[in-house]
Amino acid sequence: MRKVLEAVGFVALVQGVLGLLQEFTHWHVGLVRRVSFLHGYEAVVSFLLIVLACALFAAAETRGK
Repeated sequence: MRKVLEAVGFVALVQGVLGLLQEFTHWHVGLVRRVSFLHGYEAVVSFLLIVLACALFAAAETRGK
């Protein structure tokens, strides 16, 4: 279970960072910009993905080694 939480956290972190990178540099990277119902909220969703990734990493740590 720990590996799954870490893997999902890593994907969320990467997508969050790529979303913020796209928002501020206008590069065409990440999946957040491709979801149509999130149009206009890309920066907020990207930030929330980073927060979610931190929470998933914390949950993985409490699962033990």
